Amino acid sequence: MKILFLGDVMGRSGRSALKDRLPGLRERLGAEFVIVNSENATSGVGLSPAHAKEIFEAGADVITLGDHAFDQRDMLTFIEQEPRIVRPLNFSKAAPGRGARIFAGPGGQKVLVLQVLGQVFMKRPFDDPFSAVEAVLKTYPLGGAVAATVVDMHCEATSEKMGMGHWCDGRASLVVGTHTHVPTADAMVMPKGTAYLTDAGMCGDYNSVIGMEAAEPMRRFVTGMGKGRFTPASGEATLSGVLVDTDPKTGLARTVTPVRDGGRLSSSP
Repeated sequence: MKILFLGDVMGRSGRSALKDRLPGLRERLGAEFVIVNSENATSGVGLSPAHAKEIFEAGADVITLGDHAFDQRDMLTFIEQEPRIVRPLNFSKAAPGRGARIFAGPGGQKVLVLQVLGQVFMKRPFDDPFSAVEAVLKTYPLGGAVAATVVDMHCEATSEKMGMGHWCDGRASLVVGTHTHVPTADAMVMPKGTAYLTDAGMCGDYNSVIGMEAAEPMRRFVTGMGKGRFTPASGEATLSGVLVDTDPKTGLARTVTPVRDGGRLSSSP
């Protein structure tokens, strides 16, 4: 099974790029299942129901969120109505929605998608991500209960993302990092067969400071003072992510390929 995972959608630019290019990209890559992290799709902070619908219409099968999961307040109720949206597993026991779900893939194959928040350098002390993931992987073993498993590790620290990759090696098809908006160059198949990438990057304008117009972040870096709000950059977006091809018997990765389509980083296979 070929699974395409795209990193954090950033504002209008990212949404427009998905609408215009995801259908063609999906066909060109032969992607049979598409997961899109969309926690920054609405003005750079959270995801609104209207924008979630746009992303599904563009061709996403599943949307994952992140630490901004409920910054758009309507998502508190919408996520209960839309099972294709996965919020962080360890966000809060009282949070609506679910952090892990099984979806129907090609030919009726079962695809498990889960997302978890890291703890290092994050603004809030979230629950232990490793024990949260462990419970789900034990309940739905790869190659048995499910044909493929994708773990979205949403956090700041590269070391914590790498730790999750090793923790899941041999038990997940793909462990991919999100949150930092900068694509990394370490796509690999780990020793026991799990595909790994430290960060998928973003679907946004890279002529920016991690997706925001540069002027305000630069002002704060240089002077230590803010003057206005952060505004998502509006130039042409690059769709950034990763494509994994899984073995039909084991669910483990056969190949993993970074994807960079359009904008300033274009280098799609």
